[in-house]
Amino acid sequence: MTTESPHFGSTHDGDHPDRVDEWAAMRQKHLRAAADRPTSSARGVHHQALISSNVERTIDFYQGLLEFPLTELFENRDYEGSTHFFFDIGNSNALAFFDFPGLELEEYAEVLGGHHHLAISVSPDNWDRLRRKLEAAGVEMFVVGGSSLYCAGPDGERIELISDPLGEMDGMAVL
Repeated sequence: MTTESPHFGSTHDGDHPDRVDEWAAMRQKHLRAAADRPTSSARGVHHQALISSNVERTIDFYQGLLEFPLTELFENRDYEGSTHFFFDIGNSNALAFFDFPGLELEEYAEVLGGHHHLAISVSPDNWDRLRRKLEAAGVEMFVVGGSSLYCAGPDGERIELISDPLGEMDGMAVL
């Protein structure tokens, strides 16, 4: 089911001031040409960690529907009885989850500085196939520009499947 959602980028919510001049000034002040940028101190994303309320349901969604292989599952070193499990999302990157039995965690609430969504690059062929699988499973989603598919995971976590290559967005290099 493909729909539009105000939670994923509707342009009709809130105040939308013209910020073109502000962005140009920030680019001028902070953005360096690729040849002038220093090398990053980071090697890459080791893993993005999210919280799962149900390990089996999370595995069914990420491994079963999205085809991200489960690569490891063990007890969380920080919380006794908690499961820490990982999925391969390509390019030596992992998506990890914890469950926290007994903590009675509340539902997600968007806050400043909080997680908005995780964008995962997939090939155009995989993007089309995964869109069809999600649709067949009745997962609500919406598509932007024919290259970004937004949906929610089993606990409401926001996922974007994007068919743009790594380091690009809408044909523009971002890395």
